[in-house]
Amino acid sequence: MMPQNIHVFTSAALNYLPKVRILFHSLRRHHPEWKLHLLLVDELPADLDLSDEPLDAVTPISELGIEEWRGWAFCHTITELATAAKPFMLRRLLDISGEGGKVLYLDPDTVVFSRLDDIAEALDEASILLTPHQTRPETTLAAVIDNEICSLKHGIYNLGFIAVANTPTGRDFAKWWSDRTYFFCRDDIPNGLFTDQRWIDLVPALFTDVAIMRSGRHNLATWNITTRTLTTTPDHAFEVDGEPLGFYHFTGFDSGAHRVMALKNGGDNPAMAELIQWYSDKIKPLATDPLTHRRWSYMAFSDGTAISRDQRLIYRLRRDLQRRFPDPFLAGDYDQWWASTAQKEYPDLFVPQRQEAARNKLTASLTPGFFGAAETDQAPLSLPSLLQQAIRDPRSGLALGRKGWEVLRNEGIGGVKRRLG
Repeated sequence: MMPQNIHVFTSAALNYLPKVRILFHSLRRHHPEWKLHLLLVDELPADLDLSDEPLDAVTPISELGIEEWRGWAFCHTITELATAAKPFMLRRLLDISGEGGKVLYLDPDTVVFSRLDDIAEALDEASILLTPHQTRPETTLAAVIDNEICSLKHGIYNLGFIAVANTPTGRDFAKWWSDRTYFFCRDDIPNGLFTDQRWIDLVPALFTDVAIMRSGRHNLATWNITTRTLTTTPDHAFEVDGEPLGFYHFTGFDSGAHRVMALKNGGDNPAMAELIQWYSDKIKPLATDPLTHRRWSYMAFSDGTAISRDQRLIYRLRRDLQRRFPDPFLAGDYDQWWASTAQKEYPDLFVPQRQEAARNKLTASLTPGFFGAAETDQAPLSLPSLLQQAIRDPRSGLALGRKGWEVLRNEGIGGVKRRLG
C-alpha cells in the first residue's frame, strides 16, 4: 500500500479523553498509517503522562498562535471553544502535512467501523469534503420536523466530520473559516449561528473544489437513520444499505437524547439496538476513569470560582474590558469589576425574571466586540459627525435616531458612549 500523508484530529478537553481513546483506537485498527492528533482545549498538566494514549501528538490550544487567546477563550463555553479552535488546528495540520497532504476532523464521540479509503480518494479530486446531515428526503412529517427542520436551524452539513486537502483552495478555506469562528463561534440559533457549523452552509457557494459525500455509510446518526438501512452481517459487522459502515456519530449519548432519537427514528431495528448497546458497553468503564472527572481548566477563575454565562457574554461584548483585563481568568481583576460594577450597568442580568430578555437584547446586534473589530472595520463615530449627517440627509438622521434608541434600549447609556468612541 502506498504511504498516505493523512492527519486526523479531534477536539476535546481532558475529561473527554477517554472517549477520544475509543475513536482513536478505531482509527488505529483500520488506518494504522494515519497520524492522529488531539487538539486539547484545556491546560495540559506537567505531571500528566499521555505517552500510552493511542495518538501521535497533543496540541494544547495555547500553542495554536491564536491572538490574545486567553481572553478569546474566556468568551466561550466549552462546546463553543472546542469548535472555535478547530479551523486553527486545521491550518496547523495543513502546514505540517506538506504537498499532497490531507487533514480529516472527526468529533470525539464518533467511531470508525471500516476503512475510509473512499474519503481519502475523494480528496484527490476535491479540496473540501463535507457530509450533509441528510442525503435523502424524509417521507414523514415527523421526520421532516425532527431532521430536516433541525438541519435548517443547526446547519446543512454535520461538522462532526470535515476533510480538507492541502491545496490553495483548502488553505484559503481554512483561513476563512478561522476568521469566522474567531469572532462568531456561538451557540446562538436565534441569530443564525450554531458554533462553527452554520458557516459551512456557505462553503459550496464561496469555494470551488467542494465535494459532498452522500454515501450512507458515512456519518450515520439518529438524524439520518430514517432514510438508511442499518444491518449486521453473520460475523457481527455493521452495514448501511449493503456497504460497510464507515463511521457512526454517537452525539448526545451521555444525556440520553441519543437513545430517545434512535428509538424514535430507528424503530425496533435490532442492528440499531446492537450498535447502541455496543457503545454503551464501551463507555461504561469510563465512569471510573479519573480523567472523566477532570474539571475543565477554563470553567473558573484562578481562585476556583465558577465563571458565569453572563460574565463571558459581557466580556465578549466589551473591548474596553478586554483591554483592561487581558487575562480575565485571573482572580482579583475582571471578577472584581463584575462584583462592583456589572449590576449597575446591566441591572436586568441580575433579576431572574428579566435575565433571558436582557441576554437576548445584548446578543441581538451580534456585535463583534472582541479584538477591536470595530476599530479595524470602521472609523470611530462621533456625535458632531452624526449630527452633520442628519442635517444633510433627514432620512438618514431618522434612521440614525432609531438605531441610537435601539442601542440605548439594549445596551444602556454605556453602550451609546462606547459606540461614540
